[in-house]
Amino acid sequence: MPVIAFSRTLSANLSPKNMADIQRTLVLIKPDALQRELVGEVLSRFERKGLKMVAMKMTHLDEVTLTEHYDHIKEKSFFPSLVQYMRSTPVVAIVYEGIEIIDEVRKVVGATNPRKADAGTIRADLSMNVPSNMVHASDSVEASAIEIKRFFQDSELFAYEKLTDRFHFGEGI
Repeated sequence: MPVIAFSRTLSANLSPKNMADIQRTLVLIKPDALQRELVGEVLSRFERKGLKMVAMKMTHLDEVTLTEHYDHIKEKSFFPSLVQYMRSTPVVAIVYEGIEIIDEVRKVVGATNPRKADAGTIRADLSMNVPSNMVHASDSVEASAIEIKRFFQDSELFAYEKLTDRFHFGEGI
């Protein structure tokens, strides 16, 4: 399993039992969110959940990066249109950090198919189809480590104390 260096301030507030659950995950806000001016709405869903952002940037994706990112579906008939769609505007790439963050982000995002996503999730509330489902979110610890390295350099990942960490993840008051 890949090793990821995490914020020392978060880990300082946790018991050894909880430290094993600290993860990082990648979120890409896709072109449909940008075109529909919903980037702020998508970001606010994660903020309201209390998730800790450790990196964010807007970037254009090239064909090489997209082919690598979507390698598992590159033989599908829809792959060329997916690449075209993902290159149509910049995307917003974000890294979140926290306890069991991969599962928590996926709960906020909802099922890949927005019509099957639970009400209240980003995809159910804001989109109707795949691939125009607003966001990509890493689906495992292994995928997350690979995807973060694909989109961010180590120098772009920040470690800082989020004041609410001790209440969300630590002993509390």
